Amino acid sequence: MGFRSVLPPRETGGARALPETRDAEEQLHPVPAEVHEVFSHILQLLHGQHLLEAHVELMMVEQLRDDILSQLHLRGLSSAQATVLSYFSGLQDLNESLAKQLWDIVGSSLRLVREDPVLFVTAVRIIEREEKIDDTLLLEATFLPPGRPKGWRQKFYQVLQDTITGARFHTPRMDAEGPGLAKHLAALQKDIVSELRVVKDLMVQCVPAHYNILSVCTATYHQALTSHLQEILREDLDKQGLFLLLEWALRVYHSPEMMGHPDLLPEVDVSALDPLMSSELVDQTERRYVMKVKACVFEWMQRTLDVEFKEWFKEEEPETDHQGFFHSALPAIVMQMLNENIQVASLITDSLQQKIYNMALEELEAFLGRLREALVQCGKEHQQDRAVPKYYISHLLAVLNNNLALSNSVSSLHPDSACREVPASLQAALDRMQKKATQLLLEELLLDLQPLCLQMPSRKWLSGSQLVGSMCEVIDKYAKDFSRVRKPVFTLLLAETELLVANQYLRALLQRKMVCKSREERGQLCHRLLQDATQFRELFCSLGLDGSQQSLEAVFALRELICLKDPALLSLEVLGFITKYPDVSDEHISTLLDIRGDVSKEVRHVVLEMMAQHPQVLPEGYRPIFSTILVPVQELPFCLRKGKCA
Repeated sequence: MGFRSVLPPRETGGARALPETRDAEEQLHPVPAEVHEVFSHILQLLHGQHLLEAHVELMMVEQLRDDILSQLHLRGLSSAQATVLSYFSGLQDLNESLAKQLWDIVGSSLRLVREDPVLFVTAVRIIEREEKIDDTLLLEATFLPPGRPKGWRQKFYQVLQDTITGARFHTPRMDAEGPGLAKHLAALQKDIVSELRVVKDLMVQCVPAHYNILSVCTATYHQALTSHLQEILREDLDKQGLFLLLEWALRVYHSPEMMGHPDLLPEVDVSALDPLMSSELVDQTERRYVMKVKACVFEWMQRTLDVEFKEWFKEEEPETDHQGFFHSALPAIVMQMLNENIQVASLITDSLQQKIYNMALEELEAFLGRLREALVQCGKEHQQDRAVPKYYISHLLAVLNNNLALSNSVSSLHPDSACREVPASLQAALDRMQKKATQLLLEELLLDLQPLCLQMPSRKWLSGSQLVGSMCEVIDKYAKDFSRVRKPVFTLLLAETELLVANQYLRALLQRKMVCKSREERGQLCHRLLQDATQFRELFCSLGLDGSQQSLEAVFALRELICLKDPALLSLEVLGFITKYPDVSDEHISTLLDIRGDVSKEVRHVVLEMMAQHPQVLPEGYRPIFSTILVPVQELPFCLRKGKCA
């Protein structure tokens, strides 16, 4: 008896019909021998990879089994179903054997569609046959045979997706350093583009259109990459690795070199899919990158500072530019370092560039603080031995030029060329740096001026000497050194020097006061003050400092108080003086009255009472002259004003 003779007739159109000519129990008798013979034949076909023929015979046996089971189910003979299932027990193994071959084929589909598409097409045809049988049985919904629905189309997608994700996304732990990661990402890029080309050009022709195979594969690669990148980010990536990952996910992935490749467009479109990296993950990764860059920047800057500090103590002057201004390589090194990192970040996102810019300013501000501390340390060592460093003043001038260069360059770091404002905290750090270098220079000048200042006032000074001339020589020498800094700073140094000279001159006059014993001595003192102040003023004017900007005008004004012939008019003169110099105190005026040597207690009381009635407020921008000059407190036998006794 042939195999097909045991099968019940089927209705036209492929629907399964119940046996009509024989009883179900009678139909079972010829089955065992025939079925096992067919099982053996199917197995041979499977071993020979004659999958279509094997599947046809397998379907026939399944149809026979299912029709018998269905008939028994409808007649309420459920007790006989176990017997039927035992007769057809080999079907499960054959199904599994066929399925295994199918999934092996699907797992090799990207290779097969290039080398042997027939095998892949065969697998798809079998899967589609089974899918139609599933649909028919589910639609009838009267009796569902064992193992149904098989769901092989869904399994096809699962195997295909597992193949894609398992091939390269479940690799062993890779090198988390930049070079190893770069190689891995480059391989992913090449392989994914190559495989999507195969899907687009070949695989889509081997499967039904409703499979949407290209979209499925694209989404699978996309989701697999999303998970894979998250896995990589769990590693402690270095700076280069984090940058590569951000660049690859945000730039390379969508570029014509990958998902935007001309060979893939327009069919491949990832724009409708979720981002490869969420905005939260991008922000988190950017912050990690910024921290890595920050650590490197700190290290580079510290190295630069260490080199700079050693340069200060060398037995040679600092370098000069083509205009003869002292400088070092520090500003160029620092700005290049910061600018390069900001420019590199611009290749990824605007947000990363802004983060790096903010970090750069913070690190520059911190660097200026450490540079200032190094300068203070250098100053301390110089105080112990003025011969160390040998070119102390020259290096201080180089520091000022460097600070000016940094100040002029920092605005160029901003990503937006239209926004060049320097943050207040950074500007304050630059100002502190300039102030400290200026202070150290003035301290050096003061050390050379003090021996001369200690010689005044004296009778020798009053009768005429070269004391101020010697002071002018020292000032002129320093001014020549100061000319090695650029003009804005040179002007500042000149103004600060002039203020220092005025302050020291007035300090000597007020702290080591000389009381005039006669009108002639007052005249002699007035003449000396005029000569000295004029000599100083002419010197600073010759150096480029306008007379109206000079604090030495206070010496001329003070001279007028001493030269006034009628002490009774002192109250009016002092009012004008304190109005012009609001930081002058009662003690200063009292000392000036003492120097005159002709002021009575009554006049002194009137003058000081007038000052009490006209308290002064320092105007904005006023440069104090007298407030730093302390004079001895005088013991007076009476109260000068209400509530204040000396």
